Amino acid sequence: MLEPSEIGAAATRIYRLRVIHPTESVEQIAARAGVPTEEAAKAEEQLADLGLLRPSPGGGWVAISPESAADELLAPLEQDILQRRITMAATRARLHALSGDYLEARSLRSAKTNIEVIKGIDSIRAVIDDLARTCSSSLDTLAPGGGQGEQAIRSAVPLDLEILARGVEMRTIFQHSARRHLPTAQFVARITAAGAQVRSSSTLPSRVQIYDRVCAVLPIDPENTGAGVALVRDPAVLGFVRRLFEYYWERSVNFSEVDRVAGPAPTGLERDVLLLMATGKKNQVIAHQLGMSDRSVSRIVSVLMERLDADSRFQAGVKAVQNGWLT
Repeated sequence: MLEPSEIGAAATRIYRLRVIHPTESVEQIAARAGVPTEEAAKAEEQLADLGLLRPSPGGGWVAISPESAADELLAPLEQDILQRRITMAATRARLHALSGDYLEARSLRSAKTNIEVIKGIDSIRAVIDDLARTCSSSLDTLAPGGGQGEQAIRSAVPLDLEILARGVEMRTIFQHSARRHLPTAQFVARITAAGAQVRSSSTLPSRVQIYDRVCAVLPIDPENTGAGVALVRDPAVLGFVRRLFEYYWERSVNFSEVDRVAGPAPTGLERDVLLLMATGKKNQVIAHQLGMSDRSVSRIVSVLMERLDADSRFQAGVKAVQNGWLT
């Protein structure tokens, strides 16, 4: 179908002339318009396709008002659109009618097993989406790593805001290193403004999500996210997971809290690095546990050893104990 903007100047002149001279031949109209006969004939065909011209019984063309042409031309399309909308509404209603059966079936499936293994990224996303949309009281999350992926953040924002809008208490713990990841910091600012509580910790054991304190989502393999997840409702395991979250929550700090330095003693990330150094951990292991880069850990280690005037990591540990930094 031609758009109105595609009606050229020549066709517009032909239309105006046909309104005035409906019975003239195409040659006469072309002469009046100052265009070749072929161009005038082509313009009349275009106008006829749009319903703006109709053949006259006495020869020539009768010009039709644009409003009448539009009504006649678009009526079938409008009817088709209306019918499609009715069909879509009916289909949506039929699908929504199954929601109760779906939730009942999931509850029956859950009743059969207190630990349900979900594999396949699509299945995992569907289950997480279900839990998020039916969550009614609380959502607690451990989110290890130096920062969340931007795609994951874009997907999480609308769902988290919807959860918070329902009055769900949302608590999340990131690692300290996530504070330096701008997309994660912006994400935290948005959900905090909506009512979420967000803290950070030096280390976190694994990703954990606890919905309404009755269902926990745990990775089957924390090092391989594609391995699947386990939905845990077993009271004993769930109780342990909830206590684990509370343990880290009580020892974490507000996400926006700036590391403060009290005299020469290290605080924040420096103290976390020092504590792991004292246990004999290498820089690469420390970086992995704290969600940092090897280079960042190496820089902090160098600063600590210089501040302690130590020639080795062992000597740095001894001096840190003597200074009371590890008490």
